[in-house]
Parts: sequence; structure tokens; C-alpha cells
Amino acid sequence: MMQTDSQSLEPTMSHSPQTTILVIGGAEDKVHGREILQTFFNRSGGRDARIAIIPSASREPAAIGNRYRDIFEDMGAKAVQILDIRERYQGEDPMWQNYLEGCTGVFMTGGDQLRLCSLLADTPLMEKILLQVQRGEIVLAGTSAGAAVMGHHMIAGGGSGESPNRSLVDMTTGLGILPQVIVDQHFQNRNRMARLISAIACHTDRLGIGIDEDTCAMFEGADTIEVMGKGTVTVIDPGEVLYTNEPNVGAIDPLSVFNLRVHVLTHGDRYNMQTRTVDFPEQRLSA
Repeated sequence: MMQTDSQSLEPTMSHSPQTTILVIGGAEDKVHGREILQTFFNRSGGRDARIAIIPSASREPAAIGNRYRDIFEDMGAKAVQILDIRERYQGEDPMWQNYLEGCTGVFMTGGDQLRLCSLLADTPLMEKILLQVQRGEIVLAGTSAGAAVMGHHMIAGGGSGESPNRSLVDMTTGLGILPQVIVDQHFQNRNRMARLISAIACHTDRLGIGIDEDTCAMFEGADTIEVMGKGTVTVIDPGEVLYTNEPNVGAIDPLSVFNLRVHVLTHGDRYNMQTRTVDFPEQRLSA
């Protein structure tokens, strides 16, 4: 039997209370209200925003970078620069690091999370971004693949629609921006609940965060997640798990996980990672 330390999920970040990280499930609205992108823009300084776009996860980085640049310029950003990094050595270029000195927001686009990590992990550019995030100097956002890379443990791929089992999820190392979480994106849209549970069964010291399309989990400071957008954010909390058979079964055998806690959050809901509790909006309590 496995007994989990109830304190094992406490965040390991030393982020400033001003830190804001937007983790977006993909397919965010780019045309109409653009709520999530507008929030990133506003948090980055609004018309004083100096935004860096990193489209490295995409197979068409120029096209996707230009699309986001047009959006933020249309909103009125003071400056928008595409960091079109296609080789690891470019992450050592002082030009990009110098641009980050005056930057207020960094946006990582969707695509292939393995490609994004292979290009950015352990580069001077990524180390600088991490430092600025920890100091609360920039607002960081990632959508789809840009969301998947946030944790130390990253879901690289896998299946859907099955019972939880180890073969359902492929794990590797992410960028470690939010090291205490494992993120899965396009979550309910692609039926990935079993995949995320499978990942958490293997890493019971982490929180699972499943984010739907056009939905954002906004991490503020070291402890709060606020939900915005049209879908849900699912929190898989193994802090009180009493037992899992994960160490003792084959890769394709179904997993048992006892006393797993699941929260499904919608727009306006807030989750506290320190206390592992949900704060309800006042308007819902009075409804």
C-alpha cells in the first residue's frame, strides 16, 4: 500500500506574488471577444506592452508568429517581436536576450511540445525567461504545446478513450516553469481524462491540470489558479491517494487509484494549490 504525504504537493516555486502565467488549452478565440488573449495583453501592460512571441513549436513558425503578432498589434501593443528560433544555437543569441530586457510578456504558441522543448530547454534564452518569470518581471503564456511544456514532467503524447493504464501516456521532461503540475491540453475535447490520471498515477507528487480548448488556467503568485474561458479546467489531486497498483502491473494493465480527488472548474473559479481547496465566486454562493 502506498501512503502519500499530504504535504507533498506544496508548490516548489519561489515566484513573486506578481507572477502571472497563463496556461491555455489551445484553440483560444482569436477573432471575436478574444478574452484570453486580451487578458494576456492587459496583464503585459496593455498599450505599453512589449511582447515576444515564440512560435518554435509550430511547423509553420513564420505564419503562426505573424498571426499572433497581428492580433497583439491590433490590440495596441507598443512592440511585438517574433523570436523565430528553429535551431538550438539561436537560443544563445544575445539579440533575443537583449530584447527580453525590456519585454513585458512572452507568448509560446502551439504545435509540437517535443520540438519546443528540444529547441529551448536549458538554453540561455529559456533560463532568462524563467528568471524573469520568477521575479514577476514578465507575464508568460503558452497555448496547446506551449501549455504542455509548463511542468517538469511533460505529457509528450499518448492515447484517449481507454481506462487508465501506463501505456496510455508518454512522459518526458518539460521546461519546468510550473514544476509541481502536469498539464494536458485540448482536455475534454479529446477525451484525455484517463491519460492525465495515468500520468498522475505515475507521479503522485504532482497536480494534474487538464485544460479544455478556449480555456485558460491562470497561475498567479505561488498558489492560485483562476479559470477563464468557455470550457473547464480539471484538477487531478493525488494528495490523499491511499493506494495505486501502478508499480506492480504491466504497461497495458488497468490502473487502480484509491481516494483520488477531482475538481472540475469553470470561468471565475479559483483553486488554491497550497490548501488544495476551491474558492467559489461570491455571485455563485448567492445564486
